[in-house]
Amino acid sequence: MSTTAVETSAAATEPEPGRKAPRAPHRRGQRGLAASLASHGLLIAGSLVALFPVAWLVFLSLGPDKDDYLHPGGIWHKMTFSNYSFVLQHTNFFEWLKSSLIVSLGTTVLGVLVAATTGYAVSRMRFPGYRKFMWVLLVTQMFPVAVLMVPMYQILADLGLIDSYLGLILVYCSTAVPYCAWLLKGYFDTIPFEIDEAGRVDGLTPFGTFARLILPLAKPGLAVAAFYSFITAFGEVAFATTFMLDDQKYTLAVGLQSFISEHDAQRNLMAATAVLIAIPVSAFFYLVQKNLVAGLTAGGTKG
Repeated sequence: MSTTAVETSAAATEPEPGRKAPRAPHRRGQRGLAASLASHGLLIAGSLVALFPVAWLVFLSLGPDKDDYLHPGGIWHKMTFSNYSFVLQHTNFFEWLKSSLIVSLGTTVLGVLVAATTGYAVSRMRFPGYRKFMWVLLVTQMFPVAVLMVPMYQILADLGLIDSYLGLILVYCSTAVPYCAWLLKGYFDTIPFEIDEAGRVDGLTPFGTFARLILPLAKPGLAVAAFYSFITAFGEVAFATTFMLDDQKYTLAVGLQSFISEHDAQRNLMAATAVLIAIPVSAFFYLVQKNLVAGLTAGGTKG
């Protein structure tokens, strides 16, 4: 190529005098400055909306009087942790916490175990009616609590499980297992069948393949199922109020109601108790949060 041709091509690329140089095109997937600012602004606004109720609850819990919520501006001048000390020292908070942890962890372990085996069986085995079985599980979620209360109470009474942790765990599992089974079935569908075949070649039984090969790969899905089961049991009120008769066995959600009577409501103590209730849930979320996003996204990619 001659020198003249190079100079001609270089001159052709230079903008004419008085004209602006054309903007470089955006790469695919690259957002402009305005779009980035708008998206970040929306995310910040959404975060503030989500955090405001929590911050407001913490703020109200620092007011010493039960009517401080009516005049929140006065809390700034008399903030105190007396509500927390009263709840911890003069209520059955630790008994409620023990009951909540027993019921929630029991529901998590039993519910995830049943849901995992159910989801794996439907994902891998083609027995008669396996599709209808999953739809039946889904239909059970359509009944309101008020409809289920009486038959469940009758069943637990016949089994002698009224006012027992086991009875409440079984009730919560009936709520958590159908959803978790659907969730884990979708996650197991994303795991290649070749892994099961490799397990059989190595002489593993179907349960051995499930326990030793599939479950370790399904940790994100199991984390989501565990978190859902834990939250379902930890914050439920209706069943716990009906089936637990001994105030020493109340869960935290039921014990919170003890601050409300027919003629009085100690909202400052309720706010402090609510903040304390959030601590175990936050700790459990911290333990499983690494796998939550992966489990939530992977479970819906195939079904």
